[in-house]
Amino acid sequence: MTVRIDLADVGDLHQVLEDHARYWGERDLRALHLTALVQEFGSTCLVARAEDGIRGYLLGFVTPHRTGYVHLIATREDTRGTGLGRTLSEAFTETARRQGAVRLKAITSVTNEGSIAFHRSLGFDDRVVEDYDGPGRARVVFTRELP
Repeated sequence: MTVRIDLADVGDLHQVLEDHARYWGERDLRALHLTALVQEFGSTCLVARAEDGIRGYLLGFVTPHRTGYVHLIATREDTRGTGLGRTLSEAFTETARRQGAVRLKAITSVTNEGSIAFHRSLGFDDRVVEDYDGPGRARVVFTRELP
């Protein structure tokens, strides 16, 4: 089945939120799915669409400091291991580069082994930053310079 990478719109975000558990399982990350991200940074928010719906998505933006920030990236449980996450990441990289990004950045919790392994496989450097998300809330910060 053909998968196409498209720009996300608010309707796509609502669909993703309806199917939240298919992307995130038991973790409730709905509060991180900000409509404003799609409204204001729609040119860097992506969906992987197929006949059977949205298989994955990436919400991101480019900062004034020329950093392409990946806020969220997820694939549906039935598409994991297919390379779709990598495809979304590559599409975002090119989009961010066209908007002037010279580096990429993402964060995750220190216990999210899947996210850590995924970002490392994409060539990101990582470091734990204590109190990144508030007192006692360390995060793994990923960075990668763009050639």
